[in-house]
Amino acid sequence: MQLKSLTSQSPWLPLVLIAPFFLWGTAMVAMKGVIDDTTPLFVAGVRLVPAGVLILGASWYWKLPQPKGWKAWLWIGLFALLDGFLFQGFLAEGLTRTGAGLGSVMIDSQPIAIALLSSWLFGEVIGLWGGIGLLIGILGISLIGLPDAWLLSWFSDSSIALSWSWQNLFNNGQWLMLLAALSMATGTVSIRFVSRHVNPIVATGWHMILGGVPLFVLSGCWESHQWQHITGSGWLALGYSAIFGSAIAYGLFFYIASQGNLTSFTSLTFLTPVFALIFSNLLLGEILSPLQWLGVILTLVSIYLVNQREQLAQQWKKNTTPLVFNTLEPVPEPIQKTPLTHSKP
Repeated sequence: MQLKSLTSQSPWLPLVLIAPFFLWGTAMVAMKGVIDDTTPLFVAGVRLVPAGVLILGASWYWKLPQPKGWKAWLWIGLFALLDGFLFQGFLAEGLTRTGAGLGSVMIDSQPIAIALLSSWLFGEVIGLWGGIGLLIGILGISLIGLPDAWLLSWFSDSSIALSWSWQNLFNNGQWLMLLAALSMATGTVSIRFVSRHVNPIVATGWHMILGGVPLFVLSGCWESHQWQHITGSGWLALGYSAIFGSAIAYGLFFYIASQGNLTSFTSLTFLTPVFALIFSNLLLGEILSPLQWLGVILTLVSIYLVNQREQLAQQWKKNTTPLVFNTLEPVPEPIQKTPLTHSKP
């Protein structure tokens, strides 16, 4: 079933299609709003474990088959390590050092890594438009992640700014967000193997629990005062991130993906940082530099090109094929000579 057929069934379905990306973007803002009153690893665990319990409860209610055999649990464990423990850990730590909108843009650059991994593992063709998108994405992420002083030093020949940037490069949250994006990308690619052994929705629930419990353990060992300073609005923000930003968003995502065209549906991913940037500006007052805004725009363009590379290639071929034939000079048809007839007088 194509995505178009899904959206044509009900006037509300376009909103349902956009809902996961809206929830992910606004959950990023909610997490950033409470991160200063708690600790990052605790926030990551809160977002994962309750959501995993809710998803597993729904899977038992729908009587979905549970994992069986060591291969199923091995793949779930790898999925939990990549997309649960590492992704949420890097994400929460990165939010303490960067803004919610900026962080969301970095996270949703993961289709670039997915395209490269899919090409290597599954032989998927990146193509011309995908390659252009990857190059634009590298430029956009560089403008977002590198300090402005370093970038401007390239034009002013300032070696001092360049040296300072190298010393402080890994102290900003953008690079943690890039690690989070890479973790999410490898986790997303691994779901193709996970789904061979267990239902993907069930695997999603278990990977949240298996990835979230170690985050709570590390939080207990390394962090302190995890919840003492959280206000009522902070608990609401954490609840929103866990219920809406994780359980409902992931549930909707996998349900819609199982019903329609996955490539067309996941092309909406670029809406996530748009929602995050809008609400982080409205609610948190975050302001990006002009270079970072340019990087945001280039990153969104890159994500769109990578996700829509097949459709763009088909459209390009369709539009250019008639021009190729029009450049050929028409071959003149041979002149047929009609026999002369003489009328009788």
